[in-house]
Amino acid sequence: MNLEKINNHIVAWLDAYCGKAGLSGFIVGISGGIDSAVTSTLCAQTGKKVLLLNMPIRQTKAEFDRGNEHIENLKARFPNVSSLKIDLTESFESLERIYPPETVNNRLAMANTRARLRMTTLYALGQSNNLLVTGTGNKIEDFGIGFYTKYGDGGVDISPIADLTKTQVFALAAHLGIVSSIQVAKPTDGLWEDGRSDEDQIGASYPELEWAMDFRGDENTLSERQREVLALYHELNRANQHKMQPIPVCEIPESFFD
Repeated sequence: MNLEKINNHIVAWLDAYCGKAGLSGFIVGISGGIDSAVTSTLCAQTGKKVLLLNMPIRQTKAEFDRGNEHIENLKARFPNVSSLKIDLTESFESLERIYPPETVNNRLAMANTRARLRMTTLYALGQSNNLLVTGTGNKIEDFGIGFYTKYGDGGVDISPIADLTKTQVFALAAHLGIVSSIQVAKPTDGLWEDGRSDEDQIGASYPELEWAMDFRGDENTLSERQREVLALYHELNRANQHKMQPIPVCEIPESFFD
């Protein structure tokens, strides 16, 4: 894998897309994870305006500190990068007060609400600053198992690293000199107060899922763990097709309009 070529290709793509769109640059939500760190660094390399948002909602201290460390590091390296901290905890808690109990008690619904609040904030500031909302999803999450929130972190204008697996994103992070605290941290979506990792939620590691995504062989030759991971991958892929496919449209027969 030629990391320098991949780096340059993505930066050129970002620069060209932004120029064609007639916008000033990019806005990126920073989570303290590897994907947002890599994405924001690639955006910074375009030389265009880059606004980084740290949007805590009862965030764990470790996640917040990693995100802030990356933000300060990137601002020190690139004069075109600026940042804002927008604490959405109060906004989130105001929703908790008015939502019905069955919604507030549904932990997944409320976790996804966090992601959707962040998306709303990114678009508000992106529009007011003439910036593209830049996605941070990778290939496994976006096209393999659908591990993202519909209209949350899945609501973006562009996806610069969505053709890279998580393993490839980690390799690119090392090439880009991402702060070490992020490079060694377990991947997490930052939507849970207990700081649970992606692997805790999914039940498999990213290398295992990448293997499953590419597997085309004889399942009879697989170990018990490999069969388990492959079944998990296919189950998640099927269940989350509603995220990965276009919104279904009810097509009306032409004869009905006669």
